[in-house]
Amino acid sequence: MATVGTARGARRERAGTTAVLPVVVLTAVLAVGCTTRGDDPSDDGRGPDRRPTGTASAQPRTAGPAALAVKIDNVGPARPHTGLNAADVVYVEQVEGGLSRLMALYATRLPDVVGPVRSARESDLELLRQFDRPTLAFSGAQRTLLPLIDEAPLRAEPPGRTPRAWFRGAGRPAPHDLFLRPGALLPAAPGPAALTTGFRYGAAPAGGREVASRTVTYPSARFTFTWSGSRDRWLVSMDGRPATTTDAGRVAPATVVVQYVKLRRSGYFDALGNNTPFTETVGSGRAEVLRDGKVHEVRWKRATAAGGTAFTTNDGAPVRFAAGQVWVVFAAA
Repeated sequence: MATVGTARGARRERAGTTAVLPVVVLTAVLAVGCTTRGDDPSDDGRGPDRRPTGTASAQPRTAGPAALAVKIDNVGPARPHTGLNAADVVYVEQVEGGLSRLMALYATRLPDVVGPVRSARESDLELLRQFDRPTLAFSGAQRTLLPLIDEAPLRAEPPGRTPRAWFRGAGRPAPHDLFLRPGALLPAAPGPAALTTGFRYGAAPAGGREVASRTVTYPSARFTFTWSGSRDRWLVSMDGRPATTTDAGRVAPATVVVQYVKLRRSGYFDALGNNTPFTETVGSGRAEVLRDGKVHEVRWKRATAAGGTAFTTNDGAPVRFAAGQVWVVFAAA
């Protein structure tokens, strides 16, 4: 279960136990043997690194503008991230053992490097259906999930398909050292037309309640968003530490959405026997939109997997986000 609280009223959570590693030196070459197929039993960062093996997916490439989605590692040894501030949308999802994983969506600009990159999950396929044949960059997946990825309406890009796009960064332990060069997958940023999320941008809805910070807690991960009036942004902390990037400083989205969804057991487990929760992003429920130093209680609805997600006030008026990066944190309803 995920819990949410404010800086003023929530109980103090236990401090994160993993220290941020020094900035990664992005000079290493791609490790031999990184291809598409295989199990990734070390997804939670606690098991041994096993490289996917086999041939790459033969997904057709889209002719229209397509967003780039990158699965990003988010345990302590994976931080600080690279390229995260360039994303238009960052999704936060719960994975095995109550840990978290990020999915960053790029459309308006592509950073030189993104990472570290980790494996795909079943929930990702439903989440990405709202985009028009997006490119999904990921390190690998469980063998039984690979056929579903092959059949999904997306362009799968594990390391084996375009090896020049990938490399191992120095200064981090495997498997937290795999990085992506987005420019090797896409010739240019596809533009805002690729962001078919249903999100609206503009003036804030009326009302709202001033709030200094908001915390979302998973069983083994914690996110705090603290309002900075001088920057007009929410400063992100993970597991009690400021979230930074190697290339652009502090992570600070303009809008944060806490979206309450159903989490159910899936048919997938990690090497330690932990079940992979499936995050249901089709349906409806309540959400909180944080922007301009206020929190707004809203509703969300996504009628079909192929459709975007609409956010409305309780009286049905569309909710608009602030210009800039949006974080969507999935919390258990």
